[in-house]
Amino acid sequence: MTFHRDGAQRYRSALDAVALSGIETATSRRPVERAGLRLFGIAALDPHLRIDGAIGAIAGSVLGARARPVRALLLDKTPHANWKVGWHQDRTIAVRRRLEIGGYGPWTTKDGVQHVEPPFDLLAGMVTLRIHLDDVGADNSPLLIAPGSHRFGRIAQSDVRSVVEKCGVSACLADAGDVWLYATLIVHASDAAARPARRRVLQIDYCACELPGGLEWLGV
Repeated sequence: MTFHRDGAQRYRSALDAVALSGIETATSRRPVERAGLRLFGIAALDPHLRIDGAIGAIAGSVLGARARPVRALLLDKTPHANWKVGWHQDRTIAVRRRLEIGGYGPWTTKDGVQHVEPPFDLLAGMVTLRIHLDDVGADNSPLLIAPGSHRFGRIAQSDVRSVVEKCGVSACLADAGDVWLYATLIVHASDAAARPARRRVLQIDYCACELPGGLEWLGV
């Protein structure tokens, strides 16, 4: 798969052993057994995520030199936390505080962080990177995507299944140190692992634009 054709692309061995160890250390003192933990204020991640870092450079190859990390999640599946997520689009962003701005809404709060659904054009200009800290084989809950589904625009939840049937399904297998890049709006899902083992993924959203009216990205 390629990003420009399918909306997703695998970067094999994007992180060397030193970078991988640094990211593992930076995220190691975080609660596990949760479907997704929002990260903020971890300075040790900055060298990897900025535009001249190994991860930021991948985002920059699509979004340009203004690409910046705007949200981070740690996904830590284990035999005791083996959840599944149905087919969906990611359609919210994380911001520092709530401000009523036209075109932004509805609002939600997740882990104490304000999230809002922005205008669709903003989402269409974002990318998401998944940094794999562990191997992910076919039986350990790889991300499932519907290639090309990001081109369908805003998809009603009732229509998601038909879009998946049109686009087909691809599993994003990975080795530790690999990075998957995909369009933030691509339709995706995750099954529970058939043979559960630890599967840590650091997921970072990137955007190259500022928010209007005093709204501020939460950042990383």
